[in-house]
Parts: sequence; C-alpha cells; structure tokens
Amino acid sequence: MRLKALLWKNSYLLLIVSFLFVSCSNKKDSLNNELESKMNNVAERYVKLVLKVGELDGDYVDAYYGPEGWQPHDKLETSGDTTALKNFCNAETDSLLNNLEELKNYKATDLETLRYKFLYKQLLAVKAKLFMLSGGTFSFDEESKVLYDAVAPSYSKEHYQKIIVELAKILPGRGDVLTRLEEFRKSFVIPKEKLDTVFNAAIAECKKRTLDFIQLPANENFKIEYVTNKPWSGYNWYKGNYFSQIQINTDLPIYIDRAIDLAAHEGYPGHHVYNSLLEENLVKKNGWTEFTVYPLFSPQSLIAEGTANFGIEMIFPGNSRIEFEKKVLFPLAGLNPNSAEKCYEVLNLTKQLNYSGNEAARNFLDGKWNNKETINWLMKYSLMSKERAEQRLKFIEKYRSYVINYNLGEDLIKNYILKYGGNNNAKRWSLFKMLLSTPQTPSGLK
Repeated sequence: MRLKALLWKNSYLLLIVSFLFVSCSNKKDSLNNELESKMNNVAERYVKLVLKVGELDGDYVDAYYGPEGWQPHDKLETSGDTTALKNFCNAETDSLLNNLEELKNYKATDLETLRYKFLYKQLLAVKAKLFMLSGGTFSFDEESKVLYDAVAPSYSKEHYQKIIVELAKILPGRGDVLTRLEEFRKSFVIPKEKLDTVFNAAIAECKKRTLDFIQLPANENFKIEYVTNKPWSGYNWYKGNYFSQIQINTDLPIYIDRAIDLAAHEGYPGHHVYNSLLEENLVKKNGWTEFTVYPLFSPQSLIAEGTANFGIEMIFPGNSRIEFEKKVLFPLAGLNPNSAEKCYEVLNLTKQLNYSGNEAARNFLDGKWNNKETINWLMKYSLMSKERAEQRLKFIEKYRSYVINYNLGEDLIKNYILKYGGNNNAKRWSLFKMLLSTPQTPSGLK
C-alpha cells in the first residue's frame, strides 16, 4: 500500500511539475547547457536502469540498440537472491525521479517538454514494475494506470450480447453463433503454402502507401520469419539501425484479413516505422539515448500499439482495403474475391467485441475468474474458438494488463487524430507522423 501511495503521489507531483515546466515551453530558447547535461545524465542512467530491471524479467527489455558496454556483463541467475539488485534499482529510480523534479524551473522547448514528461512517466512505470517483481500486487486497472498511463473502460456482458445478436443476423446458417462464425471463417484461411506470398504482397503494399506520406531512412529494412509455440500472433523485434525482425506465429490458421493487419501493425506504418523514426529523429539527430531502449511494460507501449493499429486505417481509408484485397490478396491466396464484402461485414461487427478481451483479463488477473471461466467468457463474448481462447489466456498470463494497449491504444490515437486533423488528410498524416517520431505519453493525448 505504501508503494501504491508513492506512485499516486508521484503522479500528482508530475501534474505540478508539468504545469511549471509547460508554462515556459512556448518560449523559443533551448535548454541551457546545465539543463541539457542533467537531462542527458538522467537519460543515460535510465537506460542502464531499464537494462538492469531486464535482468529480473526476461520480457522487460523489448529492444535495445545503445552502447554495448551499457549492458550488464554477467547474466543474472534469476533463481538466486535478487534482493540487492531490486534494492539498487528502486533506489536508482527514486533518485532519477528526484533529479527530474529538480529540473522543473528550467525553460524548455515543446519537444524538450515532451521528453521530460516521457521520462517521468517511464520511470513511474519502472517503479511499479519493481514493486510487482518484489511480490506487490495491483488490481487490473491500477496496474494498467501505473504501467501504461491509462485505464480501459469496462462494459457489461449485455453490451457484447447486443453485438452478437446483430452478428447472428448476418451469419449464414442457424444455431450457435460461435460455431457459425468458425464455419464462415474457414473460407478465409490462407493456405500455409501461400502464406509467405500473400504476406509479402501485403507488406509491399503497406510500405508503398506509407511512403506516400512518410519519408523513411534510406537503409531501413526488415526480415520475416515464421515461428510456432508463441502466445502472440505477430511480433516486431527492432534491432536498431532501422532494421526489424518480424515474426509471424503459425500455430493457428491465419485468415486473409490478418495479412494486412500484421503487415501494417508490425511493419508499415506500425512498429518498424515507429522505431525507425524514433531512432532517426530522437537518437541520431538529438542524441537522446533514452530511446535506444524500449521497456515493454511502460506507457510507450500504448503509443506503439495504438499507432500500429490505427495505422491500418491511415493507409487504407474507406473501401480501399477491401478493393486491394479483392484485386490482389484474395487471388494470391486462392480465395473467392466476391466474398470479400461479406467477410468484412462480419469482421466489422466482431471488432466491436474487442474490449471483451480486456474484461476477461481484468476478471482473471483480479482473481475473480479461473482459467475455465476466462476461456468460456472469451468463447462466448469474444467469439474465439477454444484454441484461440486458450492462446489468449496464455498471453494474459504472460503479459497481464498489456492487453489494453491494442484496443484502448487504437481508440486513443484515433480520437486524437480525428479531433485535431478532422477531414483534412494532409493534417491527419502530419499528426500521425508527429506521434510516431516524438516522445508521447497516453495522458498527454487526452
């Protein structure tokens, strides 16, 4: 409870500090040399801190491409006593938070103010993660607040049932909606022998459309791998120097709509573009070393997942996605292009069930539901097959409240773009590129 109070106290302090910091952010003069030196020192120590926390949790450091010498030399035996390391990390986190508070009276540009807020929120998330690694617990909503700077809305089962009733009206056949949906979806599975061809065509189109609006580093590149036995459907492992390793999980059948979803989300204009632009604009141009490391359980993930999901709509507005898939992807997969409209009519309704997965995670992690109850909910209100529900539960067990980053993240980014970009496509893309290439926090976009 003491740690929870400290975290919320720090959040309150951030509001005060941010007000003082932002009050002078519109002035044109840059931070003076003393401030820049202190900020860079905090940034370097932050990177080393995140790498040390990564010794306690192998999933914590999602990407690192900073100086090799900053990484711990000896791999920690996590089965042993980690008390000393946890104590060091906690003390270092507190010290860095205090250092940031000492900088509140300096003048800053808009971009430097964003940097300050970003580091503060990231460090609060480090503090929360260390609390959890020491056996501390949060409720689902408390956890998402301190780790991702956001809380997902909660909906009743009646909300989802209304959507399922509408879905039942348009699905072929009679009887159980899940069974009918599974039968309907069988017609849209990409044959395994055609998966690579379809996915490469999808990522090529996503890249072409992205380049119409965003200039990328000349040497950016990626590699695709097909893997099994993973709790996720796709993953981008960013390696630095504008290079990504994109992995696609083939444990379960991959439907035709997932080709664009994965290509855009993991590649263009999603994670690959996001990480490349941060490296180009913040690391190489500004020398901000904090962006050479990406702690997975942090507010940065909600921005990353949100832009990756909404990026699909950015490059395929209106009916352009269906038209492309009918013309290119359906034939490449050996599927009937005339069924595309019906496919997306069903998909658009099933997407409205996305938040039901959050509800499953919330009740499971809060100890209200066991494994069976969680799987049953996912089958009934997310309309997942038993196999997909079991895979989702594995994801929840491993990544916990991270699930909010996909749907809440997408909604947050979408609402921000529509609020400030309106119907002006050029303005929307300007805002979207800004979100991909500058320090952002979820609470800063509300």
